[in-house]
Amino acid sequence: MPELTPGAAIRLSARVTRVLAPNPGFMTGAGTNSYLIGQEEIAVLDPGPAVSSHVEALLAAANGLGGRIRWIVLTHTHEDHAPAAIELQARTGALILGQPPLPGDPAQATITVDTVLVHGERLATPGFSLRALHTPGHVGNHLCYLLEEEQMLFSGDHLINGSTVVIVPPSGNMADYIRSLEMLGHENIASIAPGHGDTIANAQALIQYTIHHRLAREAKVLGKLSHEVQTLAALTPSVYDDVSPGLHAIAQYSLLAHLIKLRQEGKVQESENGWQLI
Repeated sequence: MPELTPGAAIRLSARVTRVLAPNPGFMTGAGTNSYLIGQEEIAVLDPGPAVSSHVEALLAAANGLGGRIRWIVLTHTHEDHAPAAIELQARTGALILGQPPLPGDPAQATITVDTVLVHGERLATPGFSLRALHTPGHVGNHLCYLLEEEQMLFSGDHLINGSTVVIVPPSGNMADYIRSLEMLGHENIASIAPGHGDTIANAQALIQYTIHHRLAREAKVLGKLSHEVQTLAALTPSVYDDVSPGLHAIAQYSLLAHLIKLRQEGKVQESENGWQLI
């Protein structure tokens, strides 16, 4: 696999070039992947954080392809994926496509979307066709995009390489997340270009594994609950006993998302002091 080196333009296929943003971290791994799709007329998918050196790298990559950036396509509007769109649009005049930021989510960037995309809409150009797939779960305004000529899925934060995605309520929703995965299971997807980490060749295997993993974790939640009230903090070490204790604070968010799903299904109830089986 090509190295994940910030700023380097890596050709993944005839139509796709990846540029890694210089924002490594606990939640971003090596950094956020930005993708240039096309050659003459180019879409930049997930331009990344508001870092001018990264915008320069995207412009240089487009220049190396001999093309013009016409569109900026967003999987979602979190700070590590979207805000560079503002500077990139100012430099190129490109249109911003995706779904607008969600009110009340502190991780959302302040950005204006020129064209709102809904499930099934296409950005169809002479060089490629991108089909938007609404995949709420990680966040409600999340879109994946299928490059139809290559059956390559740009998965944003819905699926990433090397880890599972944290679901943070209320903008994140575990029931939506699993439904979105099941929907992707019916698509013709050969490979996945994630928002973080390297490309994934066994696309449907990862999708099915992720569904199984989430449902197995849900079963574990039910197995650790009883008719006695337990707090979220008390449940976490037993539900995530296979995860490093240093990650338990983050795991609590996904645990809460599982509990909310189970509450909606009438299997558990929440009280002032915690959670219990019904």
